[in-house]
Amino acid sequence: MTPQPRKRVGVLISGRGSNMAALIAATMDPAYPAEIVAVVSNVAGAKGLETAERHGIATMVIPHRDYESRAAHDDAVHAALKGVGAEYVALAGYMRLLSPHFVRKWQGRMINIHPALLPSFKGLDTHARALAAGVRIHGCTVHFVTEGMDEGPVIAQGAVRVLPEDTEETLSARVLKVEHRLYPMALRLVCEGQARMSDGRAVIDRKGADDAEYLLSPPEGG
Repeated sequence: MTPQPRKRVGVLISGRGSNMAALIAATMDPAYPAEIVAVVSNVAGAKGLETAERHGIATMVIPHRDYESRAAHDDAVHAALKGVGAEYVALAGYMRLLSPHFVRKWQGRMINIHPALLPSFKGLDTHARALAAGVRIHGCTVHFVTEGMDEGPVIAQGAVRVLPEDTEETLSARVLKVEHRLYPMALRLVCEGQARMSDGRAVIDRKGADDAEYLLSPPEGG
């Protein structure tokens, strides 16, 4: 059987890009169904750009401050992604709200990872808010991107227990370890067509996807 061509993925970052690094590591396996063709940042000097360059991945800086509107900046990002032949987009710590017209162009082909179990704790400071709320379970979510912030259909989630002695820093560190496992798994599901967006919902092909690939609950310390 002839191997299927790998899907071409563009990654958007604003900072260190640790989830981007996890995706890059996954793509080192020739059997992984995606390759990262470019990393785009809206911030010059973002640490994640150095990581991408070390792996021979094309990088581009498109500063949002150089554009008169969010839509104009998004048009430039869209043009850059199309210029490298990207088929999918993965947001990895991209600290910009995307304009509706940009989201519509990539509908069903753009995913994001959020450090909370959506729909709880949308937005920023998720770990501090989880601790303040007294939840016993916290985690991360990979979802399709829609026009509402952190409102897109859920593809996969990873959960961790909140420990009595947890601080924002310790909880964040444990969740981040799960993020680095969950995001490559979820991107693979999307690129293989096992997870897709239909009528505003995420549809999972459970014949091809094991439960562990869209609901990750690792043992503590794992």
